[in-house]
Amino acid sequence: MLSRLLAPLARRLRLMVGRALITAISDAGKIQSAQVKLLDGEVRDGVEILHQYGFSSRPHGQPEGLYFAVGADRDHGVMICVADRQYRLRDLAPGEAALYDDLGQVVHLTRDGIVIKGAGQPVTITETPLVRIESSLDVTGEVRDRCDSSGKTMSAMRTAHNTHVHPENDSGGPTGTPTKAM
Repeated sequence: MLSRLLAPLARRLRLMVGRALITAISDAGKIQSAQVKLLDGEVRDGVEILHQYGFSSRPHGQPEGLYFAVGADRDHGVMICVADRQYRLRDLAPGEAALYDDLGQVVHLTRDGIVIKGAGQPVTITETPLVRIESSLDVTGEVRDRCDSSGKTMSAMRTAHNTHVHPENDSGGPTGTPTKAM
Protein backbone atom coordinates (compact mmCIF):
# COMPACT_ATOMS: atom_id res chain seq x y z
CA MET A 1 0.00 0.00 0.00
CA LEU A 2 2.81 2.43 0.93
CA SER A 3 4.73 1.75 -2.29
CA ARG A 4 1.57 2.38 -4.31
CA LEU A 5 1.12 5.72 -2.56
CA LEU A 6 4.77 6.70 -3.09
CA ALA A 7 4.91 5.54 -6.74
CA PRO A 8 3.79 8.90 -8.24
CA LEU A 9 6.34 10.76 -6.12
CA ALA A 10 9.11 8.34 -7.09
CA ARG A 11 8.18 8.74 -10.76
CA ARG A 12 8.34 12.56 -10.52
CA LEU A 13 11.73 12.36 -8.80
CA ARG A 14 13.10 10.05 -11.53
CA LEU A 15 11.91 12.47 -14.21
CA MET A 16 13.43 15.59 -12.57
CA VAL A 17 16.83 15.21 -14.28
CA GLY A 18 17.63 13.70 -17.64
CA ARG A 19 19.61 14.00 -20.82
CA ALA A 20 18.18 16.13 -23.60
CA LEU A 21 18.97 16.77 -27.24
CA ILE A 22 18.63 20.41 -28.30
CA THR A 23 16.81 20.66 -31.63
CA ALA A 24 16.49 24.48 -31.93
CA ILE A 25 17.88 27.54 -30.13
CA SER A 26 16.62 31.10 -29.78
CA ASP A 27 19.37 33.56 -28.85
CA ALA A 28 17.39 36.81 -29.14
CA GLY A 29 16.13 37.25 -25.57
CA LYS A 30 17.76 38.09 -22.26
CA ILE A 31 18.22 34.38 -21.71
CA GLN A 32 18.82 31.79 -24.39
CA SER A 33 16.00 29.29 -24.88
CA ALA A 34 15.70 26.04 -26.74
CA GLN A 35 13.45 23.35 -28.02
CA VAL A 36 14.59 20.04 -26.56
CA LYS A 37 13.81 16.39 -27.16
CA LEU A 38 13.56 14.26 -24.01
CA LEU A 39 12.47 10.70 -23.27
CA ASP A 40 10.43 8.79 -25.85
CA GLY A 41 10.22 11.77 -28.20
CA GLU A 42 8.87 14.17 -25.56
CA VAL A 43 9.47 17.71 -26.89
CA ARG A 44 9.61 20.85 -24.76
CA ASP A 45 9.70 24.42 -26.12
CA GLY A 46 11.05 27.55 -24.44
CA VAL A 47 13.47 25.69 -22.18
CA GLU A 48 15.97 28.15 -20.70
CA ILE A 49 19.67 27.45 -21.19
CA LEU A 50 21.64 28.62 -18.16
CA HIS A 51 25.24 29.76 -18.70
CA GLN A 52 27.96 30.63 -16.21
CA TYR A 53 28.33 34.38 -15.60
CA GLY A 54 30.75 35.92 -18.08
CA PHE A 55 30.43 33.08 -20.57
CA SER A 56 27.99 32.72 -23.41
CA SER A 57 27.81 30.38 -26.36
CA ARG A 58 25.43 29.30 -29.05
CA PRO A 59 26.01 25.62 -29.71
CA HIS A 60 26.29 24.44 -33.30
CA GLY A 61 24.26 21.54 -34.66
CA GLN A 62 22.29 19.44 -32.18
CA PRO A 63 24.11 19.51 -28.85
CA GLU A 64 23.03 17.67 -25.76
CA GLY A 65 22.83 18.62 -22.12
CA LEU A 66 21.15 18.04 -18.80
CA TYR A 67 17.47 18.90 -18.45
CA PHE A 68 16.25 19.81 -14.97
CA ALA A 69 12.54 19.90 -14.25
CA VAL A 70 12.42 22.66 -11.64
CA GLY A 71 10.23 21.61 -8.72
CA ALA A 72 9.67 18.29 -10.52
CA ASP A 73 7.45 20.16 -13.00
CA ARG A 74 8.25 18.89 -16.53
CA ASP A 75 6.70 22.07 -17.97
CA HIS A 76 9.31 24.25 -16.21
CA GLY A 77 12.67 22.94 -17.35
CA VAL A 78 16.12 24.42 -17.67
CA MET A 79 19.19 23.16 -19.52
CA ILE A 80 22.71 23.18 -18.10
CA CYS A 81 26.01 21.64 -19.19
CA VAL A 82 25.24 21.95 -22.90
CA ALA A 83 27.95 20.36 -25.04
CA ASP A 84 28.61 18.93 -28.48
CA ARG A 85 30.78 15.81 -28.56
CA GLN A 86 31.79 16.48 -32.17
CA TYR A 87 33.78 19.64 -31.31
CA ARG A 88 34.98 18.89 -27.78
CA LEU A 89 38.74 19.23 -27.37
CA ARG A 90 40.42 16.01 -26.37
CA ASP A 91 43.57 15.00 -24.52
CA LEU A 92 43.84 18.05 -22.26
CA ALA A 93 46.33 17.58 -19.45
CA PRO A 94 45.03 17.56 -15.87
CA GLY A 95 44.34 21.16 -14.81
CA GLU A 96 44.13 22.57 -18.34
CA ALA A 97 41.12 24.51 -19.67
CA ALA A 98 40.09 25.73 -23.09
CA LEU A 99 37.53 27.85 -24.92
CA TYR A 100 36.74 26.53 -28.40
CA ASP A 101 34.24 26.58 -31.24
CA ASP A 102 33.19 24.53 -34.25
CA LEU A 103 35.66 26.34 -36.57
CA GLY A 104 38.72 25.19 -34.61
CA GLN A 105 39.38 28.53 -32.92
CA VAL A 106 40.85 27.84 -29.48
CA VAL A 107 42.12 29.67 -26.41
CA HIS A 108 43.95 26.91 -24.53
CA LEU A 109 45.34 27.38 -21.04
CA THR A 110 48.10 24.76 -21.19
CA ARG A 111 50.61 23.68 -18.58
CA ASP A 112 53.27 25.55 -20.62
CA GLY A 113 51.35 28.80 -21.26
CA ILE A 114 48.37 30.18 -23.15
CA VAL A 115 47.96 29.11 -26.77
CA ILE A 116 45.56 30.96 -29.07
CA LYS A 117 44.66 29.25 -32.36
CA GLY A 118 42.88 31.46 -34.86
CA ALA A 119 41.94 28.68 -37.30
CA GLY A 120 42.83 30.98 -40.19
CA GLN A 121 40.72 33.84 -38.77
CA PRO A 122 42.09 37.19 -37.58
CA VAL A 123 42.48 37.99 -33.88
CA THR A 124 41.30 41.54 -33.16
CA ILE A 125 41.66 43.63 -30.00
CA THR A 126 39.24 46.59 -29.98
CA GLU A 127 38.01 49.45 -27.82
CA THR A 128 41.10 49.78 -25.68
CA PRO A 129 43.38 52.81 -25.50
CA LEU A 130 46.47 50.71 -24.78
CA VAL A 131 47.78 47.19 -25.19
CA ARG A 132 50.69 46.57 -22.86
CA ILE A 133 53.05 43.64 -23.28
CA GLU A 134 55.30 43.29 -20.26
CA SER A 135 57.67 40.79 -21.80
CA SER A 136 59.58 40.10 -25.00
CA LEU A 137 57.69 39.99 -28.28
CA ASP A 138 58.66 37.37 -30.85
CA VAL A 139 57.02 37.88 -34.25
CA THR A 140 57.52 35.50 -37.17
CA GLY A 141 55.27 37.39 -39.61
CA GLU A 142 55.26 40.99 -40.83
CA VAL A 143 54.61 43.89 -38.44
CA ARG A 144 52.69 46.73 -40.12
CA ASP A 145 52.35 50.35 -39.03
CA ARG A 146 48.79 51.49 -39.68
CA CYS A 147 49.08 54.78 -37.77
CA ASP A 148 49.12 56.73 -41.03
CA SER A 149 48.21 55.94 -44.62
CA SER A 150 51.67 54.57 -45.50
CA GLY A 151 51.01 51.08 -44.10
CA LYS A 152 54.75 50.43 -44.03
CA THR A 153 56.04 47.18 -42.65
CA MET A 154 58.80 46.96 -40.06
CA SER A 155 60.93 45.32 -42.77
CA ALA A 156 60.47 48.33 -45.09
CA MET A 157 61.20 50.76 -42.23
CA ARG A 158 64.34 48.79 -41.35
CA THR A 159 65.56 48.94 -44.99
CA ALA A 160 64.83 52.68 -45.19
CA HIS A 161 66.75 53.31 -41.95
CA ASN A 162 69.71 51.12 -42.87
CA THR A 163 70.19 52.80 -46.28
CA HIS A 164 69.33 56.43 -45.57
CA VAL A 165 71.80 59.32 -45.91
CA HIS A 166 71.74 63.04 -45.00
CA PRO A 167 73.31 66.07 -46.65
CA GLU A 168 76.64 66.92 -44.99
CA ASN A 169 76.65 70.38 -43.38
CA ASP A 170 80.22 71.30 -44.30
CA SER A 171 80.83 69.72 -47.68
CA GLY A 172 77.25 69.54 -48.96
CA GLY A 173 77.76 65.90 -49.94
CA PRO A 174 75.76 63.04 -48.43
CA THR A 175 76.71 61.29 -45.21
CA GLY A 176 77.33 57.61 -45.13
CA THR A 177 74.64 55.14 -44.16
CA PRO A 178 74.16 54.46 -40.43
CA THR A 179 76.96 52.50 -38.83
CA LYS A 180 74.49 50.43 -36.78
CA ALA A 181 71.82 48.63 -38.76
CA MET A 182 68.36 48.43 -37.32
